[in-house]
Amino acid sequence: MKNETEIKELVREKYSQIASQSKNQNASSCCGATGCGEVYNIMADDYTKLDGYNPDADLGLGCGLPTEFAKIKNGDTVVDLGSGAGNDAFIARRIVGDQGRVIGIDITEKMIELARNNAAKLGYKNVEFRHGDIDSMPLFSNKADVVVSNCVLNLVPNKHKVFSEIFRVLNPGGHFSISDIVIEGELPLKWREIAELYAGCVSGAIQKSDYLSIIEEAGFTNITLQKDKTIVIPDEILAEYLSKEEIDEYKKGKVRITSITVYADKPSKDERNCCEPGSGCC
Repeated sequence: MKNETEIKELVREKYSQIASQSKNQNASSCCGATGCGEVYNIMADDYTKLDGYNPDADLGLGCGLPTEFAKIKNGDTVVDLGSGAGNDAFIARRIVGDQGRVIGIDITEKMIELARNNAAKLGYKNVEFRHGDIDSMPLFSNKADVVVSNCVLNLVPNKHKVFSEIFRVLNPGGHFSISDIVIEGELPLKWREIAELYAGCVSGAIQKSDYLSIIEEAGFTNITLQKDKTIVIPDEILAEYLSKEEIDEYKKGKVRITSITVYADKPSKDERNCCEPGSGCC
């Protein structure tokens, strides 16, 4: 079993490869030495009809439309976790307008470079992208009105720490809307050791009930499932990783891989007194 540092390096390496390819390449060709890019985008929803959509920023890597459910308002400050090439950040920018602000955070330097180039092409002055871990965000406390994220938190080993960080950076009374992959039932043990499937958001997912419990433990209220969609992995992708016997066993099992979009509020009165990054408070 890989440790947290090794998993983060795996994710950084895989998404650096993806950042160097187009959406079509990711859909139709191999993005690494161990498997095909389709495993990354079979979960993606259609962004093309949303205001602010920019095709250069869409790498087909999401598993939902969190900005559609995030109750973002004009003038808000929005933080996008795992911002990639900027897809969700630019849609959020369309909503917050010139008076608002959008900050994207990503662990992959190549994604940050790609997103910054896309923002420059669009002429956005109030959208910025910062390199950093989302479990230790380069942000002061109580700075965001809304946090969004699309199919990213499942890639982070310490999900308790991520949700604690989300709580810290949100203003009292702020909220998040996050799309992510969760599971119900037990995945084949083999998948836990397959790098490509981890970076593709499958084997890094945790139980849905545990995911929601972590959110509650972090101090959030009004936890609401805004969307719940079953993910079906095609046989040809399963065959990249499992034998025919293992595929048959997987299909017989009571396993459901799900894309959820979950909403929650940070209470208006924050009694946790969270401190700044690096001080060990939260």
